[in-house]
Amino acid sequence: MLYEQIQEAVQFIQSQTDFKPKHGIILGTGLGNLTDDIEIIAEISYKDIPHFPEATVESHKGKLVFGHLAGKAIVAMAGRFHYYEGYSMKQVTFPVRVLKFLGIEYLFISNAAGSTNGDILTGDIVFVKDHVNLQPENPLRGVNDERLGVRFPDMMHTYDTKLNALALVIAKQQNIRAHEGVYVGLQGPNLETPSEYQFLHRIGGDLVGMSTVPEVLVARHAGLKIFVVSVVSNQCYPLEILTETTLEEVIETVTEAEPKVRYIVKELLQQI
Repeated sequence: MLYEQIQEAVQFIQSQTDFKPKHGIILGTGLGNLTDDIEIIAEISYKDIPHFPEATVESHKGKLVFGHLAGKAIVAMAGRFHYYEGYSMKQVTFPVRVLKFLGIEYLFISNAAGSTNGDILTGDIVFVKDHVNLQPENPLRGVNDERLGVRFPDMMHTYDTKLNALALVIAKQQNIRAHEGVYVGLQGPNLETPSEYQFLHRIGGDLVGMSTVPEVLVARHAGLKIFVVSVVSNQCYPLEILTETTLEEVIETVTEAEPKVRYIVKELLQQI
């Protein structure tokens, strides 16, 4: 059933455009303006694509954008889906399946995240090198379809170390504060308690967020090469510096950092 739904979505998209992307980009909170840098060939609203959910997060645009970025053929998801919106994990990750069958080989993912590492500050950029999955449902749960991937995908080399290393070099050349780190995925939509921040720090988490891990699991299952960049929207550790956080503050912080992320992603694409 899932395979057939993917094919229906792919066939609809291909009926709207014959553009063939090689790289996929998921644009997270505050990073939707990367579309301004794309030489756009076609745009398709999520609501028109069979079996696609509709984005309910205010800052997410809700469309697929096809075109060229840094000279490369890309498709960008302007807006993503989250488990906390009420969708199943299969719905959250359905677009990644579709992008795979449209022909992408690399998946770039961006997000806003809190820092649970005292050395990683608000506004810093972090390239994810690993994750801890504390979300309550796995998108790979259920009967496995071998046409989509193997039953038990190994997660050891999930994040592309070469892309991370190159991104660190690019950031250093531009005097951009950047790190590698471990992302912890939680359900949301509430932010965490101080005790939870302490716990996340103790288990080795550098970042905490409510997205990304489901898409990464499915991208790995599908055999894609994965690069994830996080913008630190607020500091959650050490506990004595904690303050209440609002969505407006998160968007403001990420928007200020967005030009740096846009630069790094474009440079990476040029050098792949």
